[in-house]
Amino acid sequence: MSAPTLQDLAPEGLDVTVDPYPVYAALRAKGPVHRILVPESGEAWLVVARDEARAALTDPRLRNDIRFSSSWTDDGGHAIGLNMLQTDAPQHTRLRRLVAREFTSGRIAALGPRIEKLADGLLDGLLDTVARAGSADLVSSFALPLPLTVICELLGVPSADHGDFHEWSGEIVAPTSAEAAGAAVAGMTAYFAALIEDKRASPGNDLLSALVAASAPGGGAADEGSVPLSPEELLGMAFLLLVAGHETTVNLISGGVLALLTHPDQLAALRADPALVDGAIEEMLRYDGPVGAAAFRFAAEPVELGGTRIAAGDSVLVSLAAASRDPRHFPDPDRFDIRRRPAGQLGFGHGIHHCLGAPLARTEAAIALRALLARCPGLALAADPAALERRPSVMLRGVRSLPVRVAG
Repeated sequence: MSAPTLQDLAPEGLDVTVDPYPVYAALRAKGPVHRILVPESGEAWLVVARDEARAALTDPRLRNDIRFSSSWTDDGGHAIGLNMLQTDAPQHTRLRRLVAREFTSGRIAALGPRIEKLADGLLDGLLDTVARAGSADLVSSFALPLPLTVICELLGVPSADHGDFHEWSGEIVAPTSAEAAGAAVAGMTAYFAALIEDKRASPGNDLLSALVAASAPGGGAADEGSVPLSPEELLGMAFLLLVAGHETTVNLISGGVLALLTHPDQLAALRADPALVDGAIEEMLRYDGPVGAAAFRFAAEPVELGGTRIAAGDSVLVSLAAASRDPRHFPDPDRFDIRRRPAGQLGFGHGIHHCLGAPLARTEAAIALRALLARCPGLALAADPAALERRPSVMLRGVRSLPVRVAG
């Protein structure tokens, strides 16, 4: 059984926001599980090997409910409301079923034409900006508004409010300060509370209206035991769907484009054979996926993982980024290869908390990449990739902006 050691991921030399992979490789060489100090979160066990990551993500003794944490107090612990990422079966199963019907392959395929239209309109704007200014930010002009518009339309959020939502969610998932994060939580909570009441009074053909209906007495579907959503669950589900419904896809598109532009041989291969796009997305998820780590787990009882004993109440952080670069499963893991078939990559998690919106994110990314390849044959970076500002988060990977130009 390995002896616990404390690794502080904050100091110089252990920065996991810009390029965490050498740090994770060094830790993995010493063992699959390490005691770490996570900035803003405190001590936790970090899982950096793929087999142990999969085991942790499916171990029923490792719970998502923060009440199993030894540091939990009864003053809360949830961001906004109560959502699927913060619950375990059977509550998680019930909540997931309520929205799973909106993310079936048939529903997502039906969204294809709308996503394509949005992508073309956004590229019109991006190309206009490039023509006038010489370059444009791919994040703010394309990678962000595409999935944000899609999820807001699914939820029934008015288009005029999309910008506020992204600012709030960005601050919540990657806080710049405790005060700013608190203000974002308050702003989003107040907005959703008002929007929920609007949907209750005048329901529409959108997902939030359906969830509001499921919160009415008798609103639960028959196969869910006719248990209606509580007010806290309704608020939490709205929050999770909005944030998870666009934040990861923004980073998947922008991070994927960055990987292609910094690996010109792979970009050329994809241009030569656009049919490689689906495999390219899987490699993007493995190589530098949008989710750095899964939501915290908490040991409901003592657990042994990778030869390390984890005490009841301890926090466990599963690094999806580290697991997807494990050389035991992915030969030459630091090489970006769109022809690789990275079976078992954990970009969208694993187990019952595997990302519900993964098919939608893959569809949006595929449409976005195909549109970029078709309409921007000379796409290139307009900034030094080493100078790009990364989001300051262990949980999410992504750049704040991605300046690009389009050669003639």
